[in-house]
Amino acid sequence: MLIQHTFRKHRTFWLLATGFLLMLGGCKQPSMLERIQEEGVLRVITRNSPATYFQDRNGETGFEYELAKRFAKDLGVDLEIETADKVDDLFSRLGQAEGPVIAMAGLVASESRKSEVRFSHPYLDVTPQVIYRNGDRRPTRPNDLVGRRILVLKGSSHAEQLAALKASMPGLKYEESDEVEVVDLLRMVDEGEIDLTLVDSNELAMNQVYFPNVRVAFDLGDATSLAWAMAPGEDNSLLDEVNAFLDKSRKDGTLQRLKDRYYGHVDVLGYVGAYTFAKHLQQRLPRYEPHFRKASQKSEVDWRLLAAIGYQESLWQPTATSKTGVRGLMMLTEGTAQAMGVSNRLDPKQSIHGGGKYFAMIKDGLSDDLKEPDRTWFALAAYNIGIAHLGDARKLAKAEGLDPNKWLDVKKMLPRLSQKQWYRKTRYGYARGGEAVHFVQNIRRYYDILTWVTQPQMEGSQLAENTTHLPGVNKTRPTKEQDERL
Repeated sequence: MLIQHTFRKHRTFWLLATGFLLMLGGCKQPSMLERIQEEGVLRVITRNSPATYFQDRNGETGFEYELAKRFAKDLGVDLEIETADKVDDLFSRLGQAEGPVIAMAGLVASESRKSEVRFSHPYLDVTPQVIYRNGDRRPTRPNDLVGRRILVLKGSSHAEQLAALKASMPGLKYEESDEVEVVDLLRMVDEGEIDLTLVDSNELAMNQVYFPNVRVAFDLGDATSLAWAMAPGEDNSLLDEVNAFLDKSRKDGTLQRLKDRYYGHVDVLGYVGAYTFAKHLQQRLPRYEPHFRKASQKSEVDWRLLAAIGYQESLWQPTATSKTGVRGLMMLTEGTAQAMGVSNRLDPKQSIHGGGKYFAMIKDGLSDDLKEPDRTWFALAAYNIGIAHLGDARKLAKAEGLDPNKWLDVKKMLPRLSQKQWYRKTRYGYARGGEAVHFVQNIRRYYDILTWVTQPQMEGSQLAENTTHLPGVNKTRPTKEQDERL
């Protein structure tokens, strides 16, 4: 009996144990990819910078953002973006509960970082470059870095490169800072605050047009690859899905299209001289002047101001397309065009009328405490950079004891929106505020010239260079290469 009782006892134990194991097997934990799809959200961490993620007048944009948005769409989930103030934070926040699962921030897959995170397949090849100021002594090799003022991003792959160089070159000195971004570094070189910095070739390509004194000294090492980073672990479901997406994006041309959009060209408006404006004034404006005049009647905006905006945006070219997909003579986004009743952005008449309507709407939407003529200059800045970023600049002006209702004061603050020490304090973050200042200045200059040459005594007369004096127009002809390009 004792043996039989013991047997039954052991049999019961094994049955319970087997059942428990079967239950565990039936309650298999969902994979990372399955959890993302169940929750319906892809959480991503990135940097607030022009090469990764920022907001402009068209909304959220940036190379990394565009790629992340496409990946989230492929997964059938929403995209949730958060930004890190420091490079090191990108890695430390990965894998935290309810935190980001991927870091998409122009990260070089260096050997030291591979011990901290797992990297995806590469999606962009870049070259680390030493940057110096034009007119200074140009370094041509690593030994020339000794004795120069060098600043790089703290925790960046460039800091790793310099640390490796210092091991063999003890005289090399450099500083790291997490209070700056790449744009700050380029500005500091451009203005002579530092002698040298290191940036990747893609970020230089995007920003060089804004810093006329910045030059490449030499490439520091071979090309490297950018990749997305994920927390370490055994679960490869998300990593495998990311790799499949990036491989597909490379194959179907998505990556190449994004590269061309963000890094493929330099903004030609930065090189257009007054001579070219005079040329286009005669050859292009007469085709579109009637549309500007009619749009002016509907929008109650001076037609010459609308024409100046159109020239700054597209050089009066109805088929113009920007790197961010904005199209037409007045450079309207698809969403803005629809809202303004424009069905074909490449139709110059529709574009001009839509642009006039949009500018009038922006101007009317500004706060009542903005008076003319400042109100017009604020509206132009908002047309370029967006009302939200303009509001950030006004708040910075007020904090500095300046008048937030005066363009002369606020335009001093707008360039700060591209400097990390300032934009980190704002609600809407990074913006090319300096570009907005140039946008307004250029339009005011074009507007002044248009106003002068279209005085009442000249209405209806044909503008000819041999009979018309254009104040402020430089008659020095561009080089043949520049002229052909324009």
